[in-house]
Amino acid sequence: MVSAADRWASALAEWAIPGPILAQAEESPWRLRPESLAETARLALLSAPTVTHLRALEELPEGGSVLDVGAGAGAASLPLAARAGEIVAVDSSGAMLQELLVIADGRIRVATVEGTWPQAAALVAAADVVVCANVAYNVPDLGPFVAALAAKARRRVVLELTAAHPQASLNWLWQHFWQLERPSAPTAEVAAAVVRERLGVEVAQERWVRPALRGGRSDPITVAEVRRRLCLTPESDREIAELLRSRAPAAALEMVTLWWPGSG
Repeated sequence: MVSAADRWASALAEWAIPGPILAQAEESPWRLRPESLAETARLALLSAPTVTHLRALEELPEGGSVLDVGAGAGAASLPLAARAGEIVAVDSSGAMLQELLVIADGRIRVATVEGTWPQAAALVAAADVVVCANVAYNVPDLGPFVAALAAKARRRVVLELTAAHPQASLNWLWQHFWQLERPSAPTAEVAAAVVRERLGVEVAQERWVRPALRGGRSDPITVAEVRRRLCLTPESDREIAELLRSRAPAAALEMVTLWWPGSG
């Protein structure tokens, strides 16, 4: 019987971009832009708490500690600042962490650790609550990753991810520009199965909907992001915009929040 961890890893491997296409890319299709995640974090501070925030707050004591793994600019952790005493943010990008520090200034004490997880786990202490949002689909070996999250959580781990792979919504454009069929797996259900399989714990989950951040699918920021994801050049921008306008406005994202007990 194939394990959940193997199913997750093999499904993610199917997302590899063929070498000849990748060679034409002017910049990495996988790199996240710090300014884009900073916008997401600022919007999170202005919006109602998400399911992820609420599940974290349930186990976060007044003045408690939060560990944010793959923190980006802090969209998962900074909305917890009113109750938390400290946030420790781990991310592989120093530029992302700098954006987080700018947004957090005057709100809460933040310590940053630049590094990848789970290797960076040795550099941080345990926290009351560990949050990790929108990172899992970048992690082929998910078992050790979630085990390290659990080992650093005294009370709860909260893991957020999209219900399906976040790039699946662009599959029709891959077909249009490159005549390339793209996969749709894995899903959040497989991620939950990996956690149960690796840790032997009951995993709670809740589905919810995140509104689209921008109303128009063909605005220049969205077009540039889609172009980068598809390994295209700026000469394709007009065609991308026309194709995006041919579809309905940006749809809301179906999200899944998983949570399970920490190590105590």
